[in-house]
Amino acid sequence: MRGRSAYDRPVARPFRFALQMMSLDDPDHVAQAAADAQRLGYEELYSYDHLGTVDPFAPLMVAAAAATTVGVGPLVLNNEFHHPALLARTAATVDRMIGGRLILGIGTGYMQSEHDAMALRLLPPGPRVRRLGESLEVLRSLLDTGTATFDGEFHHIAVESLGIRPAREHVPFLIGGNGRRVVALAARFADIFQFTGLVHGEGGAPAPGGFALDHVRQRAVWLAADAGDRLDDIERSALVQMMHLGPGADEAVGAIIERFGSTPELIAETPFMFYGSVEQVIDKIERLREDVGISHYVVRDAEQFAPVVAALAGK
Repeated sequence: MRGRSAYDRPVARPFRFALQMMSLDDPDHVAQAAADAQRLGYEELYSYDHLGTVDPFAPLMVAAAAATTVGVGPLVLNNEFHHPALLARTAATVDRMIGGRLILGIGTGYMQSEHDAMALRLLPPGPRVRRLGESLEVLRSLLDTGTATFDGEFHHIAVESLGIRPAREHVPFLIGGNGRRVVALAARFADIFQFTGLVHGEGGAPAPGGFALDHVRQRAVWLAADAGDRLDDIERSALVQMMHLGPGADEAVGAIIERFGSTPELIAETPFMFYGSVEQVIDKIERLREDVGISHYVVRDAEQFAPVVAALAGK
């Protein structure tokens, strides 16, 4: 048996699977997709937060009504768009309305064009991460206690009563990110940390510059080093960006290599791309849990990935 390394979890978590719903502007479609996802064994449903698309919370109410046992949440909110006191009010209200099933996903934000459209300054990475840290501290206090007093660099808060309480005592935070400082925030605040593997170029455009497994391993080491006694409380997650299961997988890999300049080795190892037979993907997911502790996966094609969910969910 392999010896444990710095980023291993003492005990492997059971696998859990979630769906990020990409088409959210039609309530009937959202309700049907949510019901189908629940039937297929997915435990959570996620939206997204970009200007020029739907509100990140409203479709989740429809999804939660149609899929009455699953958790729902935004994946992930752009912290730059949201004041933490108002966001806490929304989160507490949604959690109460759906019976305690909200997962609050949040990150730093990155798209220059979205901020330009609102004449909102996109802060440089350092201040943006510091602002996220302040928001997380305020959100945790308001959602846990209903009150917050905070005087920071970006936020000055004196809320005596939020006026609405979540349905459960602890609304979980999903924090997604790639940089050293965001991992440190996740170590402090996250219930779920999502490796992204994405780096951001000019204008914030995302690129798969961190998809290599060694890159993920380094983030796992950072998380373990920073989390200390909290490490067992943090579930590790990945958002699957591309996949093709079944016939035609080899041709799909070839197209990815040509498009992104990836290598077959990277595609075979990375947790952000799944190509091959169902059995090959199952084997890869099991190996990744052993290697970097990822037990929570979010995909965008519920039907294609359903055989993997059926084989691994809860194991």
